[in-house]
Amino acid sequence: MKAERILRFGPPSVITNDDLPRPEPAAGQLLVRVKAAGVGNWDALIREGKVELQPLPLTLGSELSGIVEAIGAEVSGFKLGDGVYGATNEQFSGAYAEYALTSARMMAQKPKTLNFIEATSAPACRARAFPA
Repeated sequence: MKAERILRFGPPSVITNDDLPRPEPAAGQLLVRVKAAGVGNWDALIREGKVELQPLPLTLGSELSGIVEAIGAEVSGFKLGDGVYGATNEQFSGAYAEYALTSARMMAQKPKTLNFIEATSAPACRARAFPA
């Protein structure tokens, strides 16, 4: 599979397009065939080394939507072929790839009223009600 990774921190030119083996989900994880991935300021901070959440090399990207391809042990509420959206994991990495391992607890069923691009933007768009 193809994945957009960084081997060192720096400007956008440090991003490489690498061939990697397709991962297998561990307990608590989903393997998602990525249909859309969000690009945000957080990704640039990670790429620049201003926020270090995991060692290099790493695959960039957190918000995504796609199709469930495999399900790890101890995961319920999902089945193969489900459309899903959410964030990849606590390290906010791994979405810029053909397939991404995600924490099942950070994913949800994609609403049928949203396409994959719209669903990908939803995790970053959190609303809060303020008292009048």
